[in-house]
Amino acid sequence: MKLVKSLLLGSAAGLIAVGGAQAADLPVKAKAVEYVKICSLYGAGFYYMPGTDTCIKFGGYVRADYWGTGGDYGFMSSTLPNSNQGSNNRLTNYWGTRARMDLTVDTRTATEYGVVRTFADMVFSFDTQQANVQSGGASLGLYHAFVQFAGFTFGRTVSIFDMPWTGYPAGGPDTIPGGSNHVTGINQAAYTADFGQGITGSLAIEEPTTGANGQAYLFNTSTFTTANFINGLYGTNSWGGTRAPDLLAQVRVDQAWGLFQFGVVAHDIHPAYYTPGFETAGHPGDTWGWAAQVGLSIKNIPTGAGDSLNLQAVYADGDIHAVFGNIAWPQNWSMYSGSGIGAYQSIGFASLADGVFGTGTSVEKTKSWGFRGGFTHNWSPNWASGVYGGYAQVKYGTNGTALICANFAAIALPGATCNPDFNVAVVGVNTVWTPVKNLAFTADVSWTHLDQKYSGTIAAPAQAGFAKPAAVYELKDQNSVSMLLRAQRNF
Repeated sequence: MKLVKSLLLGSAAGLIAVGGAQAADLPVKAKAVEYVKICSLYGAGFYYMPGTDTCIKFGGYVRADYWGTGGDYGFMSSTLPNSNQGSNNRLTNYWGTRARMDLTVDTRTATEYGVVRTFADMVFSFDTQQANVQSGGASLGLYHAFVQFAGFTFGRTVSIFDMPWTGYPAGGPDTIPGGSNHVTGINQAAYTADFGQGITGSLAIEEPTTGANGQAYLFNTSTFTTANFINGLYGTNSWGGTRAPDLLAQVRVDQAWGLFQFGVVAHDIHPAYYTPGFETAGHPGDTWGWAAQVGLSIKNIPTGAGDSLNLQAVYADGDIHAVFGNIAWPQNWSMYSGSGIGAYQSIGFASLADGVFGTGTSVEKTKSWGFRGGFTHNWSPNWASGVYGGYAQVKYGTNGTALICANFAAIALPGATCNPDFNVAVVGVNTVWTPVKNLAFTADVSWTHLDQKYSGTIAAPAQAGFAKPAAVYELKDQNSVSMLLRAQRNF
């Protein structure tokens, strides 16, 4: 019996071993697929990155623009090669187009120090290559790229000096004067403290040369040409190296009724040498420019649900981009039209400069101020219209004007008066149709007026790039009208 019992137990153990071996050969059941999960912590559109606690959101838009000559699409001639939008002749482009895709990537991670955020905004554009303009074709832009952590922002984004609507109080072109506009970003380090009740305060340092147009001019009038002068180039652009960042402070009250914001900026003016290229020639001392800006937005006003009114005003002493933005305004420009006094044509020219100096002088800072505003009315959930405008004034000061006018004498005819000061006004209207959510069609028309302060006539040299002959020109105010048609799909 013991022998039989041993055989039976041995056979059972063998069967178990064989069964275990066969089971080991069977395919293992795969783990469940880890599908992307919705992240509801930061609003619609966020998802958890698989295997992490970081939420990510992709967004952006696709846009098609069609414009008639003017506005931020080039109503002025400038000293850029073959830029003839203000020449008012057969070289002027009357229309142009742009196709653009904007892609944003937003990530957020909750930590014991608060939310860690990164954000990037990349823009891919193709502008038509217009005749006589050396621009157009494909381009790539990086408007925003920053890290936010514990109230700090490091990287590239809009300035804390800007209003929330940047340069567009109710839509409109990039060239509405009367306030700052860094919508394409500026490199910076900033800190924002939240005091509750919608009240925040911010401090920042910014690198002034990283805006769309860099720094405004700093004219050394000891060298100039008459051909450049009538394009608003009153001397050599004579910045030294960057020695100090712009220093900014801002306070904002943001509540259900709207918002109030006040900001200040200090801007180091560091000139180069009296004689360009020669350090032994000496140089003016540094001086600080500054600007202050105030803004007010009122939401849901009695004219209708969703209507808004945006207003701002700014004053600048040696920081002219605080008044004219840093996006589309050319640094210097000229505009031509007809003459009613028998001259060949009329001309108006102007320039954006932080200051002026000449051999042996200190820097004379420009003084400028302006305001802009816009009202948006919603006719229905699918239709809205905007009315906007801006005005700015620039003064070169007693010493700066004297330096510039000493050079003006080379082209002045009897009876001409010299005054480089100028005013600019822009007004416009637009209508936006939104047939379905996130799809909008816009029509925008604006008028620009250059109120220049020169008078009389000048003997201007030939401008080959603009096809303008050497002749007598009347100094006169100039105007421009522009139109924009846009189709845009946000996602």
